[in-house]
Amino acid sequence: MSEIADTRRASARTTGPGRVILALYVVFVIGSTSRATAQILTRFDQAPLAYSLSALAAAIYIVATVSLAIPGESAWRVSVAAISVELLGVLAVGTWSVVQPEQFADASVWSHYGQGYLFIPLVLPLLGLWWLARSREPQPQR
Repeated sequence: MSEIADTRRASARTTGPGRVILALYVVFVIGSTSRATAQILTRFDQAPLAYSLSALAAAIYIVATVSLAIPGESAWRVSVAAISVELLGVLAVGTWSVVQPEQFADASVWSHYGQGYLFIPLVLPLLGLWWLARSREPQPQR
């Protein structure tokens, strides 16, 4: 794979809607990482499950953000995997927090499907996967 093709692929993922999606991921990296860090350092004993899940969400947002910004097929695959795990996490934690609210002494990023974040945690992975599918360039036959 040539360097020019890798640059074009990165540019296709990080322009137009991809730029907005990447910017939202950056915001979520900053927000979820700082929130989880502050909660874990100051009051982890009050809601260890919620704060641990927020830290997990932050780690997934970091991987998704970095991989979205990097050119190449491998980064594209990492993006798909990270964003798919993110979507599964939002759905699982969202459902868990609705079915067993007593397990969540405080909200996590993904509680109630991201209600505390205007449901962006639910919509963002859907947009991310859509954009990745749309911006993927055909791979040459081997």
